[in-house]
Amino acid sequence: MKSAFTTLFAINPRKSFNVYIETSCSLLKNFSKQDLITHGSALHGHLIKMGASSERYIAIKLIIFYLISRKSKEVDQLMKEFNGFNIVAHNCLISANVEQGNLDEARRLFDEMPERNEVSWTALISGFLRCGRVKESMWYFERNPFHNVVSWTAAISGFVQNGLNFESMKLFQKMLESGIMPNDVTFTSVVRASANQGDFWLGMSVLGLIVKAGFEHNVSVSNSLVTLSLRLGEIDLAQRIFDRMEKRDVVSWTAIMDMYVEMGDLREARRIFDEMPERNEVTWSAMIARYSQSGNAEEAVELFHRMLQEGYTPNISCFPSIISALANLKALQAGMNIHGHVSKIGIEKYVFISSSFIDLYCRCGKTEDAQLVFDLVLKKNVVCWNSMVSGYSLNGQLEKAKKVFDLMPKKDNVSWNTMIAGYLENEQCDKVFEVFNQMLLSGETPNKSTFSSILCACANMASLEKGRNLHGKIFKFGLQYDVFVGTALTDMYAKSGDIESSKKVFNRMPEKNEISWTAMIQGLAENGFAEESLVLFEEMERTTSLIPNELILSAVLFACSHCGLVDKGLWYFNSMEKAHGIKPNSRHYTCLVDMLSRSGRLSEAEQLIASMPFELDGNAWSALLSGCSTHMDERIAERTAKKLWELAEKKSGGYVLLSNIYASAGRWVDVSNTRNLMKEKGLRKSGGCSWVELRNQIHLFYSHDGKHSESAEIYGVLELLKSEMLAV
Repeated sequence: MKSAFTTLFAINPRKSFNVYIETSCSLLKNFSKQDLITHGSALHGHLIKMGASSERYIAIKLIIFYLISRKSKEVDQLMKEFNGFNIVAHNCLISANVEQGNLDEARRLFDEMPERNEVSWTALISGFLRCGRVKESMWYFERNPFHNVVSWTAAISGFVQNGLNFESMKLFQKMLESGIMPNDVTFTSVVRASANQGDFWLGMSVLGLIVKAGFEHNVSVSNSLVTLSLRLGEIDLAQRIFDRMEKRDVVSWTAIMDMYVEMGDLREARRIFDEMPERNEVTWSAMIARYSQSGNAEEAVELFHRMLQEGYTPNISCFPSIISALANLKALQAGMNIHGHVSKIGIEKYVFISSSFIDLYCRCGKTEDAQLVFDLVLKKNVVCWNSMVSGYSLNGQLEKAKKVFDLMPKKDNVSWNTMIAGYLENEQCDKVFEVFNQMLLSGETPNKSTFSSILCACANMASLEKGRNLHGKIFKFGLQYDVFVGTALTDMYAKSGDIESSKKVFNRMPEKNEISWTAMIQGLAENGFAEESLVLFEEMERTTSLIPNELILSAVLFACSHCGLVDKGLWYFNSMEKAHGIKPNSRHYTCLVDMLSRSGRLSEAEQLIASMPFELDGNAWSALLSGCSTHMDERIAERTAKKLWELAEKKSGGYVLLSNIYASAGRWVDVSNTRNLMKEKGLRKSGGCSWVELRNQIHLFYSHDGKHSESAEIYGVLELLKSEMLAV
């Protein structure tokens, strides 16, 4: 600032008065933008000293400066210094009050003006429209004596901004009928209205007028036409308009870049971005957002760093995207650095930024820090509340999640689904149904995500009756043809043992994705229809363009394992990489070990594990040990159990299987030693669990468990039955 004042003081106003005035105005403008009231007041004093403050142009600039700084006394004093009424100064007062939302004061100033010009009328009309006060705006518009292209355009644009697209088109028609020729801003607003209405033919009619009026090469009009075409799904037309543009600005390039993003071609969008002759903060933010939303978090972060290196300042909309990318990468330290920067520039309390930070901290397991951010948000919206509920659920802190959920002043569909998904992920299925019932009682309508979660809970509990009831509700809400709901129904019926209903749902689905096929193939195999599941897999390969993924091939190997088709399973396994480009992972190798073990080829299974390119988890060794138990191979069983103990000392599964093998061979001393070893390590065999559904309530029972509220009566009935059985 010292250098700015030095530059001004170096000018002699007597010799270079115009330069002095221009420099002073430029400084006042900068002081207004940066809210430097002290510097502006100092400049005002200097202008008074130099006798320049009374200059009409300077006085108006000073009024604008003090208006922006909300210094009403200084404004009143400057207005008194004018010799009588000054229309330019009054227009500035009206515009400033409109900008600050003081519409009633702006109207008072307008009504008191002895004379008005078109700027006066347009400023007030635009101000009312900007604040949504359409009726009052139209009252002044109809009485406006200056009905020129500026006033008509202001009214049309205001209608579009208020979502009154049809009304804006009617106003545009009246403008044409009055003989007023539209300008580029008018056409831009009208095209936007057509896009908002989704009316292609209306848009084409406007395009005809644009060509007739000679605005087809105007950059802003062409940009709006590109946007219109994209909104209506006319990709080829958008590309043609873009290609024919004689001049393109950053908006043009951003629009066509977004076109490829919407088409799912992020690589082409990046090519467009890299070819752009000019970029701004909006362009960078748009590309970063697209990478973040598509799951390419690394690319989003890399592009953000490049943006900073090239000297661009991130805008407010950029921060949620980069914070979301860092959350996906669980990059806590980088996120904290951005949090510090955001706090420094004073935007951390924006609710959409705070919600992103809540998600970041929760994904990194820092729920306490997330709660601190949440507590600092003064105006919490439903997204912010949902982020906190989701964060606690993600970290298994369901009591805290439920507490926040209950405190929510307003819940939407996402709120209920988040709470349901939290209980489902933590295998508290009884709570899932409880929240779902509360949701129905609240009047909230379940959507496909809700039913997918509830059906998954039914599948986990094999609750066929509840699943059928839900199927009826799905018909009631008209979601029976949704691919996600259909897949969840297929899976639920299969896991509940009703394979015929599962097949009916699957066959009636108008659209199937790879998850749908996986659910049916896996369901058939698990219910003893392994050969039929393989036939279905071959049908999928023959009749669809779907490429088998890792899950489908796991289901195929599972089916081969359970129907004893070892050679066929080996063929599928060996062709995974060649035919489908999928490198087998630990799950596929575990299926192969299980397949060989079930068929008694234990040595091959053991050799397969030994030759693995990576360390297998305990599931593969457990499968081999189970095969040893079935085929009575004590030698391999002991080696396998030893390895299993090394991998998972805190799990009792390996000990129990080995104990069962010894028992089957009559080696009771070894059985006793194994059991004693389990006791020494503090391991217990997990208790058996069963459940029964009665009157829409699920009752869980564990072995030797007396926690049920009616356990005394239950055991009494069991003793009575036992005595009657002994009597017989």
